[in-house]
Amino acid sequence: MGSEAEIVRKPRILCLHGFRTSGEIFKKQMKKWPQQVLDKIDLVFPDGPYPAQGKSDVEGIFDPPYYEWFQFNKEFTEYTNFDECLECIQDYMIKHGPFDGLMGFSQGAILSGGLLGMQEKGVALTEVPKIKFLIIIGGAMLKNPSVAENAYSTPIRRPSLHFLGEMDFLKPYGLELLESFVDPVVVHHPKGHTIPRLDEKGLETVLSFIERIQKMLLDKEEK
Repeated sequence: MGSEAEIVRKPRILCLHGFRTSGEIFKKQMKKWPQQVLDKIDLVFPDGPYPAQGKSDVEGIFDPPYYEWFQFNKEFTEYTNFDECLECIQDYMIKHGPFDGLMGFSQGAILSGGLLGMQEKGVALTEVPKIKFLIIIGGAMLKNPSVAENAYSTPIRRPSLHFLGEMDFLKPYGLELLESFVDPVVVHHPKGHTIPRLDEKGLETVLSFIERIQKMLLDKEEK
């Protein structure tokens, strides 16, 4: 018999990048996290389906190309190409999956936070296995009324890890999103709208969340 450590597999996570960035940029941003965390998870970084239709906030910091998942109005209540975006994500998951969880930053976090409820309702990701957990960095709620109804009308009971920045302009909306989740795990950090480095407490929280996910996957596989 192998030891239990050998049986534990890395949770496979689909990572959805921020608005007008890219999978490659998200991958570089995640290098802020310690190797001991990154070694425990299998991260996959696709690009959004649409080339950026305007200026990117990361211009001059990260090289193009830049992508977006869907487009929206100023109030964030009307979306363009949203259903197409969901189809693209599902197609990617079919081709490159299976995936255990989702991780998103900014627009990718907003999308990730809504996808689980939408999958439960049978309106998105209907042809792929159920998402088992979420990691949300700088997220908020989807504001389109019909989308929000599908995404948040029932409490989300899957494990979720949320990063909230004290200086993040999305923090109030990230707090609002927390209310849709049952027992969310929260990491507070002092920075703005960014992927934070992990301090000692944050590192402990993240490692313990990953351990919980590994145990959950192991229990499911044993059944």
